[in-house]
Amino acid sequence: MNASRGIASIKEDWFVNVLAAVKLQHSWSQIFTGETITLRCEIQGGEGKVWKYEWTAPNTNSPPTSSEYRISRVSVSHSGDYRCRGSSDYLLTGWSDAFRLTVSFPSKPTVTLQPSWTQIYSGETVTVRCEIQGGEGAQWTYEWRAAKLNTPPTSNEYRIIRATESDSGGYSCRGRRDYFFSEWSDIITLTVSYEPRPVLTVSPSWLSPGASVTLNCEVEHPSAGWSFYWYKAVPDLSEKSSSYELLPDGSGTAQDSYIIHGQTHTAGYVCRAGRGDPEYHTDHSRPKFVWSADVHSAASLTVSPDRVQHFTSDSVSLTCEGNFTEWRVRKFSEDGRLYSDCRRMTGSTCDINTSKSDTAVYWCESGSGEFSSAVNITVQNDGNGPILVSPVHPVTEGASVSLSCSLRTQKILSNVFFYHNDKLIQNDPRGELKISAVSKSDEGFYKCQYSGRESAQSWMSVKGKHHKAEQSAVYSEVKTGAAEDSLMYAEVKQPKKEKAKKNKGQ
Repeated sequence: MNASRGIASIKEDWFVNVLAAVKLQHSWSQIFTGETITLRCEIQGGEGKVWKYEWTAPNTNSPPTSSEYRISRVSVSHSGDYRCRGSSDYLLTGWSDAFRLTVSFPSKPTVTLQPSWTQIYSGETVTVRCEIQGGEGAQWTYEWRAAKLNTPPTSNEYRIIRATESDSGGYSCRGRRDYFFSEWSDIITLTVSYEPRPVLTVSPSWLSPGASVTLNCEVEHPSAGWSFYWYKAVPDLSEKSSSYELLPDGSGTAQDSYIIHGQTHTAGYVCRAGRGDPEYHTDHSRPKFVWSADVHSAASLTVSPDRVQHFTSDSVSLTCEGNFTEWRVRKFSEDGRLYSDCRRMTGSTCDINTSKSDTAVYWCESGSGEFSSAVNITVQNDGNGPILVSPVHPVTEGASVSLSCSLRTQKILSNVFFYHNDKLIQNDPRGELKISAVSKSDEGFYKCQYSGRESAQSWMSVKGKHHKAEQSAVYSEVKTGAAEDSLMYAEVKQPKKEKAKKNKGQ
């Protein structure tokens, strides 16, 4: 009797030290629908025994009797608590602690870009990343469908360094774990273009001395992330080009515009843009110019004969003046082309045998970076039509001025009609319009008409006696076309009535 109780006591002590536990064969912290998993019942302390197993589990009427519980294509209904216990001969372990199995639906993967720009340029760097929401910590490998991947990566991201146009295209990904595959992500399309050249615009193009000038820098296919850099163009006569000098506070501005206060003289400007880390920079824009007819600048330009309009094949001399030894004459033509030198330069004088292509804005630049006043020159293409003879530079208030009309074959005409801002102001046999004391009201567009033919119209500017901000200049506007060419046309500082009439007709 005592011996039996002793044997029972030993069995009870041994039974206490034998424990059953349910473990997941995989190290995954999350289980997704469609995967195949294996649960294992481990009996600790029962080594050497032959065990039979019992399971309690959700969603099953016939649980297995082996140590492994394999579930193929697991679904949400398999979520719940799993327990097991073992028996050997007359020994029976207790039920294991519950193993909580949670089965969820993996989110559809998403391809993201860092930075998030889908429009990038040759030379930029971008990281493509595959993200599976709710799949954090899962031991995924990744499959990619991508534009230019001979050996696609198996990680969730890869870096495109110095992108080229061949990197353009669609990118999608999916996750894989053993034999389980997630859905394919939606396609994100990356577009890689040639290095952009920003376009700079200036307003106004012609200014009154002391006015504010606004620069605007625009990148092709505008997108986020750009910073802008602003420069003044400094003439470099030895290279027939310009160097660029950063404007004050003009480094990496967030705004795509820059305002220059108190501009008085002709000057050239350029811009460029940058973004990313490391920062990618575009090329510099083509230079754009702000022109002033201010004749009191450190340098000046004179035209001989002193008139805006000329006939084809006329001989015209442009002379640069100032305390400088080296000069070049620059020309901004009607079709938007910028010319950096004169074909026939003798000393400080440029000689032109005029053609229609010489209709342009002209100014002088010195080797020390000085700009002269600028002038408009118009070449008459109609050999039989008249031209208006008017001064190229502003006329001072109170001074006298004489406007006349001329044919190629006859310099002095009578019975001429003169128009000021399209309004007939004189018709007499003298053929000359004389203003004895010029006032601000005389500023504007003038043209003449002879024998039914009209000249082109030219702007006559009137400056104040004290040469302050009230001085006026020709106002021109530059329109940029699709091929980056520009069309320059004389615009008006007209009386309000005339401007309203013009706007109404557009």
